[in-house]
Amino acid sequence: MNNIAVEQYSLSIAAGKRLIAKSILNLPSVKRALAKHTVVIVAGTTNSYAAEEILGELGQQEGFRRECFYRGITLPPSYNTSDVQFLGDVVIVKGKWEKGLTIFDVVDDLTKDDIIIKGANAINMARREAAVLIGHNKAGTIGVAVQAVTGRRVELIIPVGLEKRITGDIGSIALKVNAPNASGPRYFPIKGNIITELEAVNLLSGVEAELIACGGVSGAEGNYQIAVTGTPEQLDKLDSIVESLINEPPFVL
Repeated sequence: MNNIAVEQYSLSIAAGKRLIAKSILNLPSVKRALAKHTVVIVAGTTNSYAAEEILGELGQQEGFRRECFYRGITLPPSYNTSDVQFLGDVVIVKGKWEKGLTIFDVVDDLTKDDIIIKGANAINMARREAAVLIGHNKAGTIGVAVQAVTGRRVELIIPVGLEKRITGDIGSIALKVNAPNASGPRYFPIKGNIITELEAVNLLSGVEAELIACGGVSGAEGNYQIAVTGTPEQLDKLDSIVESLINEPPFVL
């Protein structure tokens, strides 16, 4: 145990998204599905980083635009966005990006060897539960995704940053905000393989990580501090990874 050490990192939200995206490529199930089966990356801001990393690994990133890869999105009041053309979700079949398809086009054909990657808007870390905000009257993409996940055992991977953590019980929140007398977006509880920055650093280097502090100023308001524990070799590996993404620019439309 004498060779175990602890280091700390302060990460921005954008750096965290990039970190999570890189780690998804280390999942054995993703490697298998990319080679022989189907991977559906549902449009979303965190998933746009995952799509970049995966398409880059496949040498098929040409034509992908992160700013076109979302449906619902949370923005500051009065924020103006330029008109962009939605690209569709990223559907990869046996290593080939089938451009223009969405999850709605392929969901009925997915089997237990396939993967859906879908982001979330909330996560309860203690309970390992997540939730998606719903604006669509048929529950949108998560509504069709759960048909494959529950009905045919398709693996659901949920990349979600630590900035979306909550402490409330997600089931209780859903009962409240989905009630007939409530307004605003609906709330869809989900379970799956949740990948936050804490799981990401473990996948990439083998270290164990925990969240120890949050906040900052002058652009670091959303930063969070993580402490990681590992061997010198693991920490050296993580140092190199973090150095490569620490200055990731914010996601801006």
